[in-house]
Amino acid sequence: GDEVRVVTMGTTLHGENAGKVYSMELCGGTHVNNTGKIGLVHVINEGAVGSGVRRLEALTGEAARRFLSKQEQLVKDLSASMKVAPHQLLDRVDSLMAERRQLTTQVSDLKKQMAMGGSTRATEQEVEEVAGMSFLGKIIEDLPAKELRSLVDAGKQSVKSGVIVIVGIDDGKAGISVGVTEDLTSTISAVDLVRIGSAALGGKGGGGRPDMAQAGGPNSDKAQTALDEIKAALLQS
Repeated sequence: GDEVRVVTMGTTLHGENAGKVYSMELCGGTHVNNTGKIGLVHVINEGAVGSGVRRLEALTGEAARRFLSKQEQLVKDLSASMKVAPHQLLDRVDSLMAERRQLTTQVSDLKKQMAMGGSTRATEQEVEEVAGMSFLGKIIEDLPAKELRSLVDAGKQSVKSGVIVIVGIDDGKAGISVGVTEDLTSTISAVDLVRIGSAALGGKGGGGRPDMAQAGGPNSDKAQTALDEIKAALLQS
């Protein structure tokens, strides 16, 4: 109605507001006569609920004690699992994350080597001649799109002069990357070729530079079609 409950707390001790109430707020919920009755307070969340308005969510009293007790037990369990003291947990987690990054890099390198026939270089049997130039086209399963460019770069080093097309299939989707060696970029554009490949894969567009471009599409079963369409375009150029 016309009246609202107002809660005040504390007194400012210094400055121009000395002697005045420290905090005066509208109260929309439960309240106590003094903060001592609340006991233990543990903030579990803080965020914005509007312009200039923040909301704190906290546990109090027995609920806060139970929560902190569970957190303490969790730390003890983690320490036992990792065989370190509680104060060493953060260093141990950092070490494990570093090991994971290293292993991820090693796995990625091994996938690239397997994709290129057991090494980072293409074999002569994999390179064919299309329209009087070298052409290396490969379809690789379980290859994330972020790995395509490095494989194309490796293909360029092997081919020396020509066009490299790598189609990577990952999680049912296809990514395609096209590389054109520098000596051919005046007449052949990787962007034009990757858009042809992307269209075959059910994608739209694609971008990059004349020597390197990338795109993708949802139709991973059309990977061979994408390679064939790009070869046909080279034969017509």
